[in-house]
Amino acid sequence: MRADRVFAYGAAVGLLGDLLLGDPRRGHPVAAFGRAAGTVERALWRDHRGWGALHTAVCAGGAVSLAVAARRSVRTSPVASVVLTAAATWAVVGGTSLGREARAVGGALAAGDIEVARERLPHLCGRDPQALDADGIARAVVESVAENTSDAVVGALVWGAVADVPGLVGFRAVNTLDAMVGHKSTRHRRYGWASARLDDVVGWPGARLTAVLAAVAGGNPRGAVTAWRADAGKHPSPNAGPVEASFAGALGVRLGGTLSYAGRVEHRPVLNGPGRAVRVEDIERAVRLSRRVSLLALGASVAGRLLVTSLVTSLTTSHAGPLAKSPVTKGRTS
Repeated sequence: MRADRVFAYGAAVGLLGDLLLGDPRRGHPVAAFGRAAGTVERALWRDHRGWGALHTAVCAGGAVSLAVAARRSVRTSPVASVVLTAAATWAVVGGTSLGREARAVGGALAAGDIEVARERLPHLCGRDPQALDADGIARAVVESVAENTSDAVVGALVWGAVADVPGLVGFRAVNTLDAMVGHKSTRHRRYGWASARLDDVVGWPGARLTAVLAAVAGGNPRGAVTAWRADAGKHPSPNAGPVEASFAGALGVRLGGTLSYAGRVEHRPVLNGPGRAVRVEDIERAVRLSRRVSLLALGASVAGRLLVTSLVTSLTTSHAGPLAKSPVTKGRTS
């Protein structure tokens, strides 16, 4: 079976598994990677970019190496290859858990229980929930759903289309390292620099595809594209900016503004200024948009992989020339 078809079948089964099952309650591979990365950090930590780069190389490189070994071990079996791709896809995407957590916060807000909403918010983002009122929490949830649609689903599918199982695993490893050490705390300002920059690089294509698909699937393509073009560059993150701006325009809401991380106040630029303030019901709308974007991303990734493989095959065949010449008929002599 061709590698592009292995990816197509495996990624589809893996994403379906996430939609039906979500993340496992115990023994999640990403959690195991996080524990291993934490052990490496305790051994290597120095307040220095070089040691942080070594941490990134050891952790991300180790994860990719294991994925390469696993992929090679099943290369002679199409069925095993599809199963491995499906398992890797299911392990690295997290769209269902994202939607579940967002809806839990939205349900608490709808019931008027802001304290429960504050307790649940850290499952989605690192903001200080005590500094937020109900509207601020709703806005934080919508922004997190937008950003994590790219980080938890679309980016992984894009890199899976590029590099199969190693691409899936590598993207999730880098994204997890960024979440662990890439923030600008005192401990990680230098040590996490390499992880944060690498995450910016690998997240670039998935973020742009997410922004495009949000415009397509959100019901207001013009508003999404307008907000993306006008406001994405104002965001401090090169990848969160396009995604959040496109979601804001697609949903017709206003994102950005003042927020707080662990007591540190940040004043983010407003995204889609003409939009209205986020309401509780917009959380459900954002989750539904995220789901549509995820399904479209699967189709786009599979189609892109199939198209590239077909083009490469056609070019290779055309440059190779005819594989066999016509037989030569010997003439009779009189």
